[in-house]
Amino acid sequence: MSIHDQIKPTKEYFIDSESEWEYVQEGLTRKIEGYDGKIMLVKAKFEVGAEGYQHKHYHSQVTYVESGEFRMTIGDDVRIIKGGDSYYIPPEVMHGCVCLKAGILIDVFSPAREDFLPHLNPES
Repeated sequence: MSIHDQIKPTKEYFIDSESEWEYVQEGLTRKIEGYDGKIMLVKAKFEVGAEGYQHKHYHSQVTYVESGEFRMTIGDDVRIIKGGDSYYIPPEVMHGCVCLKAGILIDVFSPAREDFLPHLNPES
């Protein structure tokens, strides 16, 4: 059994006004809005200058830019993206961004990002 098989599904609805932003780092907060072991949706709010540091993970990722403007790097490709744009990041590809105009990114991961769930206890 994998760790993803142990992730219990969340509730069906997430009302934005009823959920709190979680501090990630200076200028970056997030809301984990729904998941099971196979998929996860995360809303990330960036202030100007905040950075999503270069990293990689084995999860597939698709992101919709709800608002703002970002300098996005995926592998060796660097582009300016803004509200209405989206992008796909294959597993194990280095990526990151710098926020140029405050905004929100809507991330979808498959499978769920177990590293975003500190309460997850695989022994339970």
